[in-house]
Amino acid sequence: MATRVRSMTGRAEADHTVRQAAYDLGKLRGKQLVATRGRSRRYHVPPDATRAITALLVLRDHVIAPIVAGCRVPMWGGRPRSWTTVDNHYETLRRDMVALFDEVGISRQQPAVAA
Repeated sequence: MATRVRSMTGRAEADHTVRQAAYDLGKLRGKQLVATRGRSRRYHVPPDATRAITALLVLRDHVIAPIVAGCRVPMWGGRPRSWTTVDNHYETLRRDMVALFDEVGISRQQPAVAA
């Protein structure tokens, strides 16, 4: 497993050892994201775990990442002509995240001012 992870991620051998791979596999088994088939040493991903992993990836890539990226810079100008309710929800979340970052003391990188 360690070799496969290193080849997929491009990590060096020292960055992901067999011991770390065993730890990762134990965590995945504990969260019931992988399981063995009978007495086999091979693992498979159950259908429920596939749905959970897919949902987490979609949330990370299509919800959380755009919101956090939008917190870096304020919204410039007015609303576009094709403003939807989804856009309104994203803008509300972006504003709330900015307020949360300010409250907990996480500084946002200010955009460069054109000289």
